[in-house]
Formats: sequence, structure tokens, C-alpha cells
Amino acid sequence: MSGAPTRTASRLEHSTFVRVLTRVGLASIGLLHILIGVIALAVAFGAGGTADQSGALQAVAAVPGGVFVLWLIVIGLIVLALWQLLVAVTAHGAATKVVEVAKAVIYGALAFITVSVSLGGGQNSTGKQKSGSAHLLALPGGVFVLGLIGLIVVAVGVEFFRNGVTSRFERDLKLPPDRWAEAITVLGRVGYIAKGVALVLVGGLVVLGAVTYDPSKATGLDGSLKTLASVPFGVVALVVIALGLIAYGLFWCVRSVKARL
Repeated sequence: MSGAPTRTASRLEHSTFVRVLTRVGLASIGLLHILIGVIALAVAFGAGGTADQSGALQAVAAVPGGVFVLWLIVIGLIVLALWQLLVAVTAHGAATKVVEVAKAVIYGALAFITVSVSLGGGQNSTGKQKSGSAHLLALPGGVFVLGLIGLIVVAVGVEFFRNGVTSRFERDLKLPPDRWAEAITVLGRVGYIAKGVALVLVGGLVVLGAVTYDPSKATGLDGSLKTLASVPFGVVALVVIALGLIAYGLFWCVRSVKARL
């Protein structure tokens, strides 16, 4: 009886329809990171924009037919989240199951943000993050919770960076042995390192906001990248991170087509 959910999950994993929509979800993650990277480049060269998921989604919504694309992204992200739950059910080991469930939660959260933007919401994400940090700091023990959140983000960033430097992410790839394999691996290395640096920057500013009791410093990805642009040589670093995020997005897009699920 206990094996019935596993067998059902395994059948769904091998469904062609589910796999196609899962690939749409993978490509959606790639598209978002490419747009975030492009917006970050614009910020580096003095243009406006919100360099985070919300800003990227709003950029999609602003083009003709963009809302249709957003709803396609919503479907892809929801299916991708469900896919990770299927993987969690069929995976061996408690640690692996927890990681897969965490991925499902992240994709589900992105789907929620996408729905919000599709319906005309999601504006001023940086302001919302500052407001959320302020509310958290006002609660008893909130400063410790905010600091812990920042440390967790830093830890995730370090893990991304380590995966990029050591190419550990390749263990999760199921690439066919063709000319695309090396290109995908290079994009992955550059992308993982860049995203790791960006997350460490975000988490570091959140911790700084907690230590200084200043919620304005906990500004999320957009605020962190703009803060970076304001320091000496920060624009150069921002351009490098932006190009890395674009590489990370391309990695997901190519992976969505070439990698075996």
C-alpha cells in the first residue's frame, strides 16, 4: 500500500505531457534570470529598472502578448513545482526529499509572484521588502529572525558559488554526450558562481540591516545590485554579475531543451 503513491508518481514522471510542461517551467526560470541580468546591465549603465523576479516579470507584461507569456510561465512553474514533488516522492534518502520539496516551494512562490504581476500587482518589490523587514524588526526577537534569514541566504549563496567552482551541479544534469554538453556546463559554472555572489550580497545586506536595526538596508536583489553600483568599482562588479545571471538563464533555457528529465 505504501508503494502506491511512489508508483503513481513514477508514472506521472514519465508522462510526455507532464515532461513538456516541466520543460516550459525550466525555460521560464531561464527567461527570468536572463531578464534580471539585462535589467542589471541597464542599472549598471545608468538606466532604470527593477532587477529582480518581479521586475523581470513586469518587463514581460509590458510587451505585446506579454500577459499570455506570463500565464504560460505560471503553468510551467506550477508543473515544475509539482514535478519536484514527484521527484521527492520517488527519491531515496530524507535529505534528498527535503531538497526537492524546498525546490517545489520556491517554484510555487515564483508562480504566485507571476500570477500577481499578471493581474496587475507586484509593483515596488523593493519597497515591500523594506516594509517587511521593518515589520519584522518591530516584533520581539524580530532582529534575530531577520539576521537568521540573511545568514540562510548567505549560506545558499555560498552553496551556489561552491557548486559553480567545483561543478557539483553537473551531478544533477542528465546531458546527452553531444556538443551541447560542454556549452551547458560552461554556462552553468559561470551562472552558478554569479548567482552565488548575488545571493551572498543580498544576504549580507539583510544581516547588516538586522545588525544596524535599519530595514532600509535589507532591500532584496534589486536594492543589493543598486547598492553595489554606488560603491567604487561597483559598476564593473555589477556588469560581471549581470552577465553571469544571463549565463545562468541561458543555462536553464538550454537545459530545458537538451537535458534528460
